[in-house]
Amino acid sequence: MITTPTKLVNAKRTKDSPVKSSLFRQSIRKLSKNKLAVSGFVVVILMFVACFIGPLFSPYTDNKINMAMMNKAPHLKHWLGTDALGRDVLTRVLLAGRISLTVGLASMMLSVFIGSLLGALAGYYRGIVDQIIMRIADLLLTIPSLPLLFIFGALLSEWKIPTDYRMYIVMLMLSFVGWPGLARMVRGQMLSLREREFMQAAVVLGLRDRRKLFNHLLPNIVPLLIVIATLNIGGAILSESVLSFFGLGVMPPTPTWGNMIDAANNMIDFQERPWLWIPPGFSIFATVIAINIFGDGLRDVLDPKQKR
Repeated sequence: MITTPTKLVNAKRTKDSPVKSSLFRQSIRKLSKNKLAVSGFVVVILMFVACFIGPLFSPYTDNKINMAMMNKAPHLKHWLGTDALGRDVLTRVLLAGRISLTVGLASMMLSVFIGSLLGALAGYYRGIVDQIIMRIADLLLTIPSLPLLFIFGALLSEWKIPTDYRMYIVMLMLSFVGWPGLARMVRGQMLSLREREFMQAAVVLGLRDRRKLFNHLLPNIVPLLIVIATLNIGGAILSESVLSFFGLGVMPPTPTWGNMIDAANNMIDFQERPWLWIPPGFSIFATVIAINIFGDGLRDVLDPKQKR
């Protein structure tokens, strides 16, 4: 069989030229080279698995009070000891992780949804819409978020909101203080994107505003939203823990990492019973640090302006 020069050239070109992979695969490949970010992601996954699946294998999930076992040091039956009511500390740390991680994840999703939507509307329509949304965001940004959360938490205690509903209200509180900064960032991206060539082509084609926003503009800022959302989870978990520690967030008997530390805030527990406060404190520290490390790796991969 005679091989023509054209076939030889095409075969050589196919052999030498690399196959172009998708943007998602390229991002995964770059992220996998960042060992620190991968380790942070592994820690986060292990924390989620332990908190949501671990209590299913524990015989102490009923949280029954056992005065005969109160304040016992770690031993074979209770790996992290027991608290002042004789409850297993390890089981309560895992159950508390469910609440803290759920609050952090849900409040992040709410703040990202509200902030991205309002920021997109402000950046696209500008004018009076932009003025109203941005002035409200500026007003909220002038108030420090932590004192504002303390005020909201004190109001919840004053109004005697039931414990079962406080978790959901805390989610709304955290999303309320989290959306203004995100809205300003999305607005800036929208002002830049709406002047690009593809948006001018969309105007020429006569596309509707809804299609321009949701089919052309918002998909272009998804990488930025992913990075911000990942970093905001750690901040939301930390804020919830602070509120619960001061008795202004999720209240006992519903366990969270914050109110578990608050339950061991006297000098005797601090000096002689470290198993009461070290496990929840270490859980907060490890989770927040791991999320921030993973988010920083995502930013290096997905945000071209932040690449080193």
